Amino acid sequence: MKNINEVAKTRTPMREQEPKVRARNFLEVPYGYSPEEAHLEAARCLQCPRPMCVTGCPVNVNIPEFVHLIDEGDFAGAARAIKKTNALPAVCGRVCPQENQCESKCVLGKKFQPVAIGRLERFAADYERENGLVQIPEKEPSTGKKVAIIGSGPSGLAVAGDLILRGHDVTIFEAFHKAGGVLMYGIPEFRLPKDIVQKEIQYLEKLGVQFELNQVGGQSVDVRELLEKEGFDAVFLGVGAGLPAFMDIPGTELGNVYSANEYLTRSNLMKAYRFPEYDTPIAVGRNVCVVGGGNVAMDAARTAMRLGAESVKIVYRRSEAELPARAEEVHHAKEEGIEFCLLTSPISLQGDEDGMLASMTCVKMELGEPDASGRRRPVEVAGSEYTFDTDLVIFSVGTGANPIITHSVDGLELNKRGYIVADENGRTSIDGVWAGGDIVTGAATVIKAMGAGRVAAKDMHEWLSQK
Repeated sequence: MKNINEVAKTRTPMREQEPKVRARNFLEVPYGYSPEEAHLEAARCLQCPRPMCVTGCPVNVNIPEFVHLIDEGDFAGAARAIKKTNALPAVCGRVCPQENQCESKCVLGKKFQPVAIGRLERFAADYERENGLVQIPEKEPSTGKKVAIIGSGPSGLAVAGDLILRGHDVTIFEAFHKAGGVLMYGIPEFRLPKDIVQKEIQYLEKLGVQFELNQVGGQSVDVRELLEKEGFDAVFLGVGAGLPAFMDIPGTELGNVYSANEYLTRSNLMKAYRFPEYDTPIAVGRNVCVVGGGNVAMDAARTAMRLGAESVKIVYRRSEAELPARAEEVHHAKEEGIEFCLLTSPISLQGDEDGMLASMTCVKMELGEPDASGRRRPVEVAGSEYTFDTDLVIFSVGTGANPIITHSVDGLELNKRGYIVADENGRTSIDGVWAGGDIVTGAATVIKAMGAGRVAAKDMHEWLSQK
């Protein structure tokens, strides 16, 4: 283990676009590390005998191994080390909340700044891809078993990446015209360039994973038929939780009132930000309000600014300390001119004579006793109502389980919120059917969904081997 006095106390900064420039374009905000910067940062790692950082990673990446390889200058080797347990390193290096996971466990972080594990992961993956060094690992002999995966989001891709290497035939059924799930429709270009997602998809295709697009689980794809008529031995359900949610207040039926799901899907997957090159219309408001405080709310607000809004407000009912969004996303939003209206909650929306949104009425809040989430419950301040003009409101107040797939499978146990009930290995109430990711847990992070996928894949492989 290195002497801590020999290690730089502060992490190597990552260069970014200037806020005023990036607030009006959809190019990626951080530029990423150069080889020299990556080496400097990797050299900070203490190479602990008992690396706690690994315990903070939902897919158990061997972090000291890949960081050491970067320190040694073997950048492609570092990427391959990550891919032993994570099939999407270029994605996770960009969108994982490392500060709450691996980096929060870094021993160096107890006294100084933790090693920038996420930035190094991104660097290694980008270096391998950009320099044409991606290698296809050797697969185990074919087992003759066929696995169907419904949904090509993070959990489904993780299952596919693990099972294809174990010798199983894997087919992914995706409802949209592009594979990637939430990585394609939910996360904006400036945070996760879509060509990078597609490169990760292509890597899985080279491994042998087959993708069937425009196939809706519960409609054109039936779980029982896959198992009983189409020769599949097992099915994994990774359809996410994309059912939009709105607040129960007057005015949500007005024109120019969006769910964050629709707004971001139009912009990201359907390329509305490049209209009219892509024939996808989207409302471009002058004074935009986004209701909510999570990462999706930040994505929607920053997208609205880039589409041309003059002002964008985040309306959130708690204080900044309770914001669920990553600190980095909040920081970037503030830099880009997003206004935060905290301890504020909408109570009604008003429209004009044409039924289009014209204004929002809010009430001030104060924090009371903690609720079930452990955060202090917001309570209305009597007589604090006020109204302001807005011509576009985007609700980012959570999501629900899409019932198309869950209600189409007889015998599939659901909980009271409509999510699939699965055990610690992802097994559902139907023999031969597993589930994981947001359709089981509710909305969570990309890496947690991948972690659930890897757990399910391990159990599926053992089950298939005994079948």
